[in-house]
Amino acid sequence: MVVLCADDFGLAPGVSEAILFLVEHARLSATSCMAVASDWPRAAALLQPLSATIDVGLHLTLTTLPPLGPMPVLAPQGRLPSLPGLMRAAFTGQLNGREIGTELRRQLDAFMAAFGREPDFIDGHQHVHVLPTIRNETLALLQDAALTAAGTYLRIPWEHPARILKRGTSRRRSLVIAGLSLRLAKQARLQGVLANHGFGGVRDFDPRMDYRHFFQRTLAGLGANSIIMCHPGHVDAALRAVDAVTTTRAQEFAYFASDAFCQDLAAANCRLSRFRAMTSRR
Repeated sequence: MVVLCADDFGLAPGVSEAILFLVEHARLSATSCMAVASDWPRAAALLQPLSATIDVGLHLTLTTLPPLGPMPVLAPQGRLPSLPGLMRAAFTGQLNGREIGTELRRQLDAFMAAFGREPDFIDGHQHVHVLPTIRNETLALLQDAALTAAGTYLRIPWEHPARILKRGTSRRRSLVIAGLSLRLAKQARLQGVLANHGFGGVRDFDPRMDYRHFFQRTLAGLGANSIIMCHPGHVDAALRAVDAVTTTRAQEFAYFASDAFCQDLAAANCRLSRFRAMTSRR
């Protein structure tokens, strides 16, 4: 059993529509939603009737897009920085924790206003929730908003290095993300926050990649209680205007919509699951 989670729901209509199609055809078991994105309110209304079959999470966003409220330190011009810019600020102590925490709460409120309930899980767009200051504010959000008590879990992109090396896909990128995630994983465990124990799907978005082979290797190298992220989507003008990842979204959608995907799950003796169902079987 594995959670297969499509990220970036709400980013653009083409991304939202592709994910909705895959949910309707039981090709996903989770999706992570960008409450800062302009398509989120419209897309949320379409996702809500399908939410009994999948986990629906909040994809905390602190890069590239406009924040939901004023952030004079991080986004003085009304637009969030690139990931490299955010990382520099995080590792040089330039982030304002109160400002970050306020924006994360605005995103949670926007998620709940459009979707009508708490998220099943929380994670970060481009894994920003693992960075210094942001990870503390993410854990505080879970506690202060009573999300932990409501059963919300935290998606952590931690995977044991031995598994990453054995899998042999995107090793360098995967090891870096796992290393950055270790502190968050330890803090979450100490605070009793429910979280996954394994993670897959890290890639470099090179359109020349054989995605089916990549996914087969990902399935073969997973441990228990794991989540695989993916980024399917239809490419439209709205997506091109806000994100550089385009062609690979269409490639991933084509794979997950195909018979080959179902064949690969069966060959790996694996089936898609919501997080609670997967952990209850342990």
